[in-house]
Amino acid sequence: MYKSLNQHLKERFGTKVYKIALSSGCTCPNRDGTVGVGGCIFCADTGSGDFAQSATLPIKEQIKLAKEKVASKNKGGKYIAYFQSFTNTYGSVEFLEPKFLEAMEDDEVVAVSIATRPDCLPEEILDMLSRLNAIKPVWVELGLQTIHPQTAEYIRRGYSLEVYDKAVKDLHAIGVEVITHVIIGLPGETKEDMLQTVRYVVESKAEGIKLQLLHVIEGTDLAKDYEAENFNTLTMEEYLQIIKACVDLIPETMVIHRLTGDGNKKTLIAPLWSADKKRVLNELNKVLCTEE
Repeated sequence: MYKSLNQHLKERFGTKVYKIALSSGCTCPNRDGTVGVGGCIFCADTGSGDFAQSATLPIKEQIKLAKEKVASKNKGGKYIAYFQSFTNTYGSVEFLEPKFLEAMEDDEVVAVSIATRPDCLPEEILDMLSRLNAIKPVWVELGLQTIHPQTAEYIRRGYSLEVYDKAVKDLHAIGVEVITHVIIGLPGETKEDMLQTVRYVVESKAEGIKLQLLHVIEGTDLAKDYEAENFNTLTMEEYLQIIKACVDLIPETMVIHRLTGDGNKKTLIAPLWSADKKRVLNELNKVLCTEE
């Protein structure tokens, strides 16, 4: 058994809670030349925020539109304001704090989740997150993806593993919960490599983990490598077995926020089987509910 996000949210907030994707208007140091240019090798122009609202809109308007999209799925429920696109602590406190506070003002928003990079958490940002966390729960989602230096260099992550360790320590010191993103199926990695990353995340004491299937998206440098036949993506059968092995390593105290991922069907190149999300989830449920 494992603790799913849905289960955790119902236990914690007493009702169904739905994540709505928002945009803060930040960019990324791995795009603007501070750390690198072009972003991580797998990242599309949307900064992994294909389903987020437009950053040109005020936060209240973004929330309104996002709620309308999921109204039929979340009748009478609450929401988590998820700042998803790009690096949402890569900016000044003066720019960011009003946006997060605006999201918190909504009575139906029970928590704020902020996606960012571990190398974008300077002291003044940590102070801001501490203030926000005193109002409503704040979660910070860190894009680790892998612990292996060779893979990290290939995907152009742009920071060392020690930076992730410090980020987790600093966030825990101010009482902010951590959700760590891991990509399953990165080129060159074996099943054991992926399991080592999951073990590391468990040992880091992050409160949550996201297991994201590698998607090859049009317009990315990863797509160029795939089209050059430099690597293969996982089959569904391979993915299911890896996920089962990952889940077996994760204690029930750690919330599993994701077991697969949503790729934009219009730009997804591979693996195409992942576009049938209902089928994937059904197969995952079968594998994870099967007793050895």
